[in-house]
Amino acid sequence: MEAEQTKKSPTMPEVMDELKKMMDSGFPIFAIGLSNYLKNMILVVCMGRLGTLELAGGALAIGFTNITGYSVLSGLSMGMEPLCSQAFGSKNLSIASLILRRTILMLLLASLPIGLLWINLKPMMLSLHQDPKVVHIASIYCRFSLPDLIANSLLHPIRIYLRSKGITWPLLWCTVLAIILHLPITIFLTFNLHLGIQGIAISTSIANFNTLFFLLAYVLYTCAPNEPLSKPLAPKSSNSTSLGEDWGMLLRLSLPSCLAVCLEWWWYEIMTLLAGYLERPQVALATSAIVIQTTSLMYTLPSALSASVSTRVGNELGAGRPHKARLATMVAVGLAFLTSMFGFLMTTIGREAWGRVFTTDTAVLEVTLATLPIIGLCELANCPQTTCCGVLRGTARPSTAAGINFYSFYLMGTPVAIALAFVWGQGFLGLCYGLLAAQVACMVSILTVISKTDWERESLKAKDLVGESCEYVYPDQIVNCEEGQGFLKGNSI
Repeated sequence: MEAEQTKKSPTMPEVMDELKKMMDSGFPIFAIGLSNYLKNMILVVCMGRLGTLELAGGALAIGFTNITGYSVLSGLSMGMEPLCSQAFGSKNLSIASLILRRTILMLLLASLPIGLLWINLKPMMLSLHQDPKVVHIASIYCRFSLPDLIANSLLHPIRIYLRSKGITWPLLWCTVLAIILHLPITIFLTFNLHLGIQGIAISTSIANFNTLFFLLAYVLYTCAPNEPLSKPLAPKSSNSTSLGEDWGMLLRLSLPSCLAVCLEWWWYEIMTLLAGYLERPQVALATSAIVIQTTSLMYTLPSALSASVSTRVGNELGAGRPHKARLATMVAVGLAFLTSMFGFLMTTIGREAWGRVFTTDTAVLEVTLATLPIIGLCELANCPQTTCCGVLRGTARPSTAAGINFYSFYLMGTPVAIALAFVWGQGFLGLCYGLLAAQVACMVSILTVISKTDWERESLKAKDLVGESCEYVYPDQIVNCEEGQGFLKGNSI
């Protein structure tokens, strides 16, 4: 019966209902992305107010911390996304809470080598013959950003946990409230207390800890009476998997998720590095900075769709409704193609106005105006492929996404970028054409994988992964869990 439902075409009321669910969960995530973009702009503006040296050092530090730290923590945390969303779909909240605790522990452990790397930024950069003054500023920023690793190690899992449960609006309000406080705190620490770059780094950590505090207050107030966040009840099963196998499963999802995120994130940094070897490096690097700011802004929409469809697909597969998971995928991909037009129009029709927001330099503006339409074409491919990555996460297939990203960006995009930029003399435009080739290859590959998905099989995989149902110990009653359902059945970390 389920197989027949999956194969038949969805009705218009079903599509509209799914569209409403997608918008309800996706809009707050989109707004959170815009809020975080605003937070980053506040940092850059304050660095610019301090001076050119502070801006250069801060930019170096932000790039270094993004590559070595934030991208890694964000990617690792995504390994819990299919487990949590499928667990909530199957009403197996004890498993979801256990995954949350284990992911937090994993990120805290990963923060230790990342922190050591940040502390040793100065000798590393000096060995690469970077400007000592710039490196000194960057090293100060990194050292004072160390507490932010702890904040992110807690924030990422809690956000995914709540999002997988369908709680997105409180996430938005907590983030907005923290960012409203972020501006005066940053100004006070940086300029009133004259802490300079230290104040900017400290204010970033405070903003994330404020968000964490608000989220924890919400969780404790709303979730504690209803679900066992502290100690889930373990099913009585002689077939329970060992602790090592449980951690192995979590790592097998987290490491490919991390790789998929980092492979794409790092490619933009490689493009910036290559821009420094072009004929007019200053113009190319300035244009590269504008392109990265533009793509970061446009990425907020597909990333929201990606997170929303990941939750929807995981919830429906966990609940044993593969036809609903397929419908969620169809609606999300359709939205992705539609919304990608906004980015294309912004970078074509509005390219001159947008370019002048960042620069008045004639040479930089000329290259920027020639580049932005190519970036718009990239967005036509990027939005669908980013959304489909969310589908792969919801179906617990991060290794597939990592493989596609590696092939598209490094075996397709990089050779095209180098050939066009340096061999055929296209300069920075050649690098952008390489990005376009990577995005198109990625979109075609991932859409092919999604179109061939066996949704009934994915539903069965979800049952093997998290089980069908599990109850809890409530304050006033005890209800036994079903035996032998899913993995991660132990109650120890």
